[in-house]
Amino acid sequence: MKVCVFGAGAIGGHLAARLVRGGAEVSVVARGANLAAIRERGITVEAKDATFEARPAASEDPAAFGPQDAVVVTVKGHQLPGVAASIAPLLRPDTAVAFVMNGIPWWYFDRHGGALDGTALPALDPGGAIRAAVGVERTLGGVVYSACTVTEPGRIVVENERSRVVLGAPGGEAGEGARALSAALEAGGVACPVVPDIRREVWMKLVSNLAFGPLCLLSRGGLAATLADPAIRAAARASLVEAAAIARGLGISLELDVEARLAASATIAHKPSILQDMEAGKPVEMEAMLLQPLALARMAGVPTPILDLTVSLARKAAESSGQYAPPI
Repeated sequence: MKVCVFGAGAIGGHLAARLVRGGAEVSVVARGANLAAIRERGITVEAKDATFEARPAASEDPAAFGPQDAVVVTVKGHQLPGVAASIAPLLRPDTAVAFVMNGIPWWYFDRHGGALDGTALPALDPGGAIRAAVGVERTLGGVVYSACTVTEPGRIVVENERSRVVLGAPGGEAGEGARALSAALEAGGVACPVVPDIRREVWMKLVSNLAFGPLCLLSRGGLAATLADPAIRAAARASLVEAAAIARGLGISLELDVEARLAASATIAHKPSILQDMEAGKPVEMEAMLLQPLALARMAGVPTPILDLTVSLARKAAESSGQYAPPI
């Protein structure tokens, strides 16, 4: 199976290495120091189950690789226009394109059913560029659970015991491309179920991103350190309740054990990606993970007073450091 991973940061690099380990023919679209390191010495993954090296083909130009059986997009939301502009050489009519990204996906209301079916989210896909370049018919949603950190270019440390990627099609019926990609990831050591309701899986992870991400960004600490403060923990609890209410307001059957989610998160030292980006001076991903969920809350008529506060403060912090600017 030929698979191109578009974006070789922490998550993308980890998944690319796992796909190589699973026997796929893998290429990565990368840039800068990461590209140079991967070309020179490949990708090294230090995980709980194994430490291993992988040597995928690497280029900043997708045209170097030709059409693929599957493409795994792992960039941040603000980088999607660049994907739209350059992904065409990787695509055949039957190429599966899995968007393994945090937050509300650009395709959220496509093949959704009901009154909101087909509603575009222009803040996530400006000008409909990714929709035009890829098309919903090729699209798979992806939700990843893998606490990864790039400790130096080409080297990735994975903190959780076992990583997992959940795949699903917007319309519910995933095809052979999804099953083949799932099998390749499973062979490489990543659990990868294919599910009929990918939107529920989006929200199962997003409630944590939405509740904990702003608090960690503001505290400048990892999950365990941030949630050790009783006042912050109380705010996190309220935020989880509000986030789950948004999902239910949008028709998602979401049963969330708030106390269990809090307790599990309070044992994890990992810094969320939004904080890693802030500390690295990179653009901070606001739209998909924080702002769009609250826009959907307004659409569903769900009040979110605690989230309104924490997200607004996080946005102000990113704006003041020059790491976020609202889309024009």
